[in-house]
Amino acid sequence: MNDVMLRLGSSMKLLSRVLLAVAIPLQLAGCGPGAAPAMEADSGKAVFEWVEYAGADPVFERKLPAGAFRNPILTGFHPDPSITRVGDDYYLVNSTFGFHPGVPVFHSTDLVNWTQIGNAIDRPDMMPFGPDVSLNGGGIYAPAIRHHDGTFYLATTCVGCGGNFILTTRDPADGWSDPIWLPHIGGIDPSPFFDDDGRVYIVHHANPPVKKYPAHTQIRIMEVDPKTFAPLSEDVLLVDGSDKQPWHTDYIEGPHVYRIDGRYYLSAAGGGTGYYHQQLFYRADSPFGPFEANPRNPVLTQFGLPDDRPDPVTATGHADLVQDQAGNWWTVFLGTRVYDLATPPQDPGNFHTGRETFLLPVHWEDGWPVLLAKDQALPWTPKAPALPEGKAPAVPTTGNFGWREEFDAPALPPQWLFARTPRSQWWSTGTDGALVLQPRADRIGGNGQPSFVGRRIQHMKASFATRLRFSPSRPGDEAGLLAVQSDDFYYAFGLGTSERGEPMLRIHRRRGRDEPADGVVLAERTLGSEARDGVTLKIDIDRARIDFTYSVDGGTFTTLLDDADARVLTSAVASGFTGAVVGPYAHKAAAP
Repeated sequence: MNDVMLRLGSSMKLLSRVLLAVAIPLQLAGCGPGAAPAMEADSGKAVFEWVEYAGADPVFERKLPAGAFRNPILTGFHPDPSITRVGDDYYLVNSTFGFHPGVPVFHSTDLVNWTQIGNAIDRPDMMPFGPDVSLNGGGIYAPAIRHHDGTFYLATTCVGCGGNFILTTRDPADGWSDPIWLPHIGGIDPSPFFDDDGRVYIVHHANPPVKKYPAHTQIRIMEVDPKTFAPLSEDVLLVDGSDKQPWHTDYIEGPHVYRIDGRYYLSAAGGGTGYYHQQLFYRADSPFGPFEANPRNPVLTQFGLPDDRPDPVTATGHADLVQDQAGNWWTVFLGTRVYDLATPPQDPGNFHTGRETFLLPVHWEDGWPVLLAKDQALPWTPKAPALPEGKAPAVPTTGNFGWREEFDAPALPPQWLFARTPRSQWWSTGTDGALVLQPRADRIGGNGQPSFVGRRIQHMKASFATRLRFSPSRPGDEAGLLAVQSDDFYYAFGLGTSERGEPMLRIHRRRGRDEPADGVVLAERTLGSEARDGVTLKIDIDRARIDFTYSVDGGTFTTLLDDADARVLTSAVASGFTGAVVGPYAHKAAAP
């Protein structure tokens, strides 16, 4: 997460957010992308009978050695991990930026098998993202999860929508509190620290009063009230990123504080979140410092390794530490699996899977943590923790896998995402085993909240397919599959109608703001009347290639467009911090 200018709302803006939250229909409260009441009758609804996904990356075809686990532990768009342990249970969270629901919450008992038990921001009134929240650069930044005295605390930032805040709960699977805003904490990436003496602190990234250069940031800490989080001290400077060091401290961010063997350790990420990303450690005898830097910094990075190495993982950092029941230390952190390691400044390379969550053991030398030896490529299959093997998740998070969603439950599973926060009920599930979308004028490309719900792409080689029934009422109405990196970078593969009223398939692509908001039509084809009974749409992505095929009979597929440029969905082209999300959408043309 590069340095950003936070727009902390004035009291008037805060009031408008409250009024907006009240205006959201009550039936949405607590539903996230889940429980969906009946929509108003409309013959133009899009009916998706099912959605299928399959991922098959060559790196995951390698046999897993005995006693090992597979990295990454969370594939696809799962950046900025934070972790905490409570007894024999581990909880992990990630950032979600402009997508809703926000901050997936995972549970594990062995650090390897992870099950998503919900999302921390699952009520639309908790964080009503508006059009000023970018999907891949605004919204929810790096969260930090901690447990103290029976309560879980989750601190994070909403960029473009309020600043820093904390959520609390007694049970991470049973909903979280409304946001407790922290107007006295500037910058991004707040992380709570509960000291042994009962005092509580929040460490965070900060912009200096005067920047010496654009990438100049700082790490600061403030003591706060244990219950209200009101300030009890000044905001004390711990690390200034402009200080000369033999490692990268540009955009220093993502801090955490730990008390280990009577000393205080500060962990922070430097070098930005791309090619130069690295993890730094400091230690002191007081939470307020002064902190001395680890002379062996960075303790984790892939910068400096040969760019032509096989199966490169890059941009490693944003680490958080946890100690297991046996006293062993582990770290979770983000990294990117790239299929084309671009040369700086085009870093961090081509990938549509986003920044993913990895796990490594930590050992200690001379009182300092060692996360990965210098010049060592990230291991794909490290030795697993010596913990009882946990239950494999029903929805896999690593390796090659597939899934099929039949939409036969009254709520969408927690893995599904909306583009920004829904303000009305335009979807339903559980009726006749289908996802039903109400076409609306909001569309991707317009910075609104379109009728779209999707899942993360979790493989370099992946396919999405769906069976769609849709009868558009006028030209411009469309429903199908949408592959989204942001409002400015996407592919849409939809069923609409021609000017003569015939069913027609179209593929739109938007590659930046130089192209129209509704994209450029790359291919289209008129179908016969048999398409009125439904059509199967399929998108196949293989690294830099994306193909679009369809089937009327459900068995024989015809290509509409092949070998298109999938790099439209990558961070190297689109910029931003997310991975691509794919799923059903429906759009209604404006009335003539």
